[in-house]
Amino acid sequence: MTGGDTVGSAKIAQVLPDPSEAATADLALRRITRYLSMHADERELRVVVDGDPDESLSLPRSAVELLARVLAHMAAGQGVSVVPAHAELTTQQAADLLNVSRPYLIGLLDTGDIEYRKVGKHRRVRADSLMNYKRKDDQERRAAVDELAELDQDMDLY
Repeated sequence: MTGGDTVGSAKIAQVLPDPSEAATADLALRRITRYLSMHADERELRVVVDGDPDESLSLPRSAVELLARVLAHMAAGQGVSVVPAHAELTTQQAADLLNVSRPYLIGLLDTGDIEYRKVGKHRRVRADSLMNYKRKDDQERRAAVDELAELDQDMDLY
């Protein structure tokens, strides 16, 4: 099932796969993953359409890698949304993307952890600012887990 919301002037594409689409996505993911690993040095990938070499597309590797990530979520039966980096999100949309409450997100905005701008009395969060915060937070969490694991080993608790 497909749908979408408009964020500012940007359309957010949403896909929630049914079981048949999840199975198709799983098969496609396996083939794309194999292809990417066999052609690790290629920056542009050629896709043949309908088995006709004259009907081929050249795609940037980064687009194919993004497609593989989308297919991985779909294969697991999870919904997927594609949000342009320049899109400005409402605080509720941003909170939903981070999987946190709106009041918690407002706290992050107020402390300056995530950049935003005001439109009238409303806050708008750029998707790229939100993803930068998420990346940084994920790195800090991994570092904390690594440190705890090291302490466990040092104390022979592991």
